[in-house]
Amino acid sequence: MSYILKDLTQAECFAVLEHSRFGHLACCKDDKPYLVPIYFAYAKGVIYSFSMPGRKVDWMRANENVCLQIDQHGTGKGWTSVVVDGRFEEFPDTDLWRNERLQAWSLLQKHFDWWEIGALKPQPQATASESEHIFYGIFVREVTGRTALSVD
Repeated sequence: MSYILKDLTQAECFAVLEHSRFGHLACCKDDKPYLVPIYFAYAKGVIYSFSMPGRKVDWMRANENVCLQIDQHGTGKGWTSVVVDGRFEEFPDTDLWRNERLQAWSLLQKHFDWWEIGALKPQPQATASESEHIFYGIFVREVTGRTALSVD
C-alpha cells in the first residue's frame, strides 16, 4: 500500500481541532522539553483544558509558548496530524476570569471523563481548603497539518 502526503488547509486543521478531544501538549523550560497527554475542547481560536498543580503548569507559567499535537488514524488506512503553536493563559478562580473558567468547564464537561488526565496523580494528594483545579487556554497562533491518504 502506498500513500500520498497532503498539507491540510487552515480550515481542515480547525475542523480536526473541533472534532478532537485528545492530544499531546509540549512545553519547555530551561531548554528542556516536556510532553504530556491532555483532554481538551476547542472553540473560536482557544483550546481549553484542565489540570491540577504540577510540572506541566509550572513550566507553562514560566514559558507561555506551547505546542499541541493531535493525531487521527483511519481504519488502518492513512492518518492525519495537526500541530498547534499557541500561547498558554491560565484562568484563575477570580471574578476577572470567571467567564473563561465557565466557558472551559462548559465545553470540557460534555465528555464524562474530561477531568481524568488532568486530575490523576501517581501518589495521594493532600486535601486543600481551596480548589486546586486549574483551567487554562491555549490561544492558537498558528496551525498546520498533514494527512496521508492511501492510494490502492
